[in-house]
Amino acid sequence: MTGSGEPRSSGGGRLLTFAAWSVLVLGLWLWGREITGVPPSPSAGAAGGSSIPVPGLPVAHAPLAASVPARVDVPSMGIQAPVISRGLDAQGAIEPPPFERPGTVGWWGGGAKPGEAGAALLVGHVDTASKPAVFYGLSSARPGGTVRVVRMDGSVAEFTIDDVRVYERARFDAHRAYGQRVPGRAELRLVTCGGTYDKAAKEYTANVVVSAYLTGTTPPPGPGTGARTGAGGGAGAAVRPGAAA
Repeated sequence: MTGSGEPRSSGGGRLLTFAAWSVLVLGLWLWGREITGVPPSPSAGAAGGSSIPVPGLPVAHAPLAASVPARVDVPSMGIQAPVISRGLDAQGAIEPPPFERPGTVGWWGGGAKPGEAGAALLVGHVDTASKPAVFYGLSSARPGGTVRVVRMDGSVAEFTIDDVRVYERARFDAHRAYGQRVPGRAELRLVTCGGTYDKAAKEYTANVVVSAYLTGTTPPPGPGTGARTGAGGGAGAAVRPGAAA
């Protein structure tokens, strides 16, 4: 990971403005409209250098049937947040979660659903005018960490973090940041603002992008279900959303 982490709120704090959100997701808008169908980039982007596979990470689990996300849990950061679908506004930027709901995560409803093949995108505020928000600690994520997405069908998609990058907006490449790394794999991106806060411009200088891929799942509740299946296909103890990794 390169670049600095998000600055801590102090004094009057800072508000993640709509303008900052527009810059954050402008590349996503361009990717969604122009990059779809283009072969994926094999690496994470110029701002953070090449994405190098981390030894010892589990193999990928087969993609799941599509289901809308309901909650995201990141045990190492204490995140247990509801997820709501967000679309694009008139300017072509994704609508951020409402400012009055800083603990809520937005899922780009025009893209892949977490767990199905493709790169699903979850976005969250880094802070508010007075306190840290849901993705405040995102830049402290490390490869090997766990992200769990509880889905509307009752299943839990478990992802393993394999890459954490801070992309300077001046050199931002949406294809490399958001594009699928491995064809056919179920992937996840967690995105927020980062770098330093420019008081004059009233925006952050970078984007924090945490990349993860599907490595396990807990089936929906029902007769004979509840056993976790990992990348190797075997069953293990049931995964409780929000339980320590």
